[in-house]
Amino acid sequence: MITKAAEFSTGLNQLANLAKALSHPARIQILKTVAKRKECFCGEIVEVLPLAQSTVSQHLRELKAAGLIKGETEGLRSCYCIDWKAVRKFRDLSAKFFLELERHEQAGQCC
Repeated sequence: MITKAAEFSTGLNQLANLAKALSHPARIQILKTVAKRKECFCGEIVEVLPLAQSTVSQHLRELKAAGLIKGETEGLRSCYCIDWKAVRKFRDLSAKFFLELERHEQAGQCC
């Protein structure tokens, strides 16, 4: 099945997928929490978030699917760390997008 997303550039699709992964405040907080550790977060992320385990797991799956975090499961324990390469890619794609928008900015606004 071909989706409309195929009609857009790879860069735009990547930017949209990464932005979607960060479209919930819990996911942003998860990234901030993991980043503060400066090492892989092993243990219960749910202990530092006001969310149920199942909800945290769902958000972790979204972040992992977008490539923003990496995770391993060892028995009952899961370890997560930020994929800094993906974070930098998101930063660069976002910066490029907003700079492109600004290049089209006109002195006279339409509204």
